[in-house]
Amino acid sequence: MSSWRETREALREYALSLPEAFEDFPWEGDAVVKVNKKIFVFLGVTEPTEKYRPTFGVKLNTAHGHALSVPGAAPSRYGLGRSGWVTVPFEADLPAFDVLQDWVEESYRLVAPKRLSKLL
Repeated sequence: MSSWRETREALREYALSLPEAFEDFPWEGDAVVKVNKKIFVFLGVTEPTEKYRPTFGVKLNTAHGHALSVPGAAPSRYGLGRSGWVTVPFEADLPAFDVLQDWVEESYRLVAPKRLSKLL
């Protein structure tokens, strides 16, 4: 991917392709993708500001350590990090896109009902 915006859009499209996934905007300027009314991907702000840089957040178990190895990645704030959520900056030196897709799928599997996870 040549820009963070393209990477963000490709991740968004992939997340929305998963069974019963839908986009929501629970906070002004922030986009998330949900399944069964539960967030499985935080896509962050659509336009960065000085205060908010472009990031994405996923809930991980297996790939947790790998995601945290990305420069600038950190456990998600507001206590979410204790549950395995990781916030990753889009502007970092990210792994290959198929790895990012794997992270989104892992997050989906951890959040989605088992009947939907079985469809993957």
